[in-house]
Amino acid sequence: MTRNKLYLLFFSGIFAGYCWLAWSLWLHKTHNDFTPCLFKNATGIACPSCGSTRSVLEITQGSFTEALLTNPLGYVIAVILLIFPIWLLYDIILNKDSLHKSYIWFEKTLKIKSIALVLIILVLANWAWNIYKGL
Repeated sequence: MTRNKLYLLFFSGIFAGYCWLAWSLWLHKTHNDFTPCLFKNATGIACPSCGSTRSVLEITQGSFTEALLTNPLGYVIAVILLIFPIWLLYDIILNKDSLHKSYIWFEKTLKIKSIALVLIILVLANWAWNIYKGL
């Protein structure tokens, strides 16, 4: 993927993420029982990422333990939403490609079977934990 396409994709994703958080914050205050998860709505079973929006919202309110207990993936999302916009602006303003190079490195790293296996096991464990908690 070219640098410009990747940066446009990251910008779109970050923008959508912040819009989603704002909408979720408003919706959480008005309709506390709503879940946007298509998988959960179709099967009644929580998906691996169920609760990650609530987790990020807990982080923004300073409830770090509650965020971790809701869904640890919320921390990954929060870090991405905090660091990537700054990193993206840095690269664009200074005409660098450090984010693009890091993405390529990360993509190559994920192709290593042992690393991919560990990440798959972590996601499956998180999924089992979500089901166990009854999210």
